[in-house]
Amino acid sequence: MIVKLNGKDAELAGTPTVLDLLESKNLPPETVVVEINMEIIPADNYGSTQINDGDHLEILRFVGGG
Repeated sequence: MIVKLNGKDAELAGTPTVLDLLESKNLPPETVVVEINMEIIPADNYGSTQINDGDHLEILRFVGGG
């Protein structure tokens, strides 16, 4: 399937969940916010939220600094 991930086309195998995607990118779920089709997904739902062909995803990371 093809999705838009942070503004770029990305190909994903099967029907992954948000959690599957984060694990494949080595992103700890507690350090990101995920938006699908302009809707923020609650972190508690990452494991049950399916990603579908054509979805637009944004993954935002928390970064500390000063």
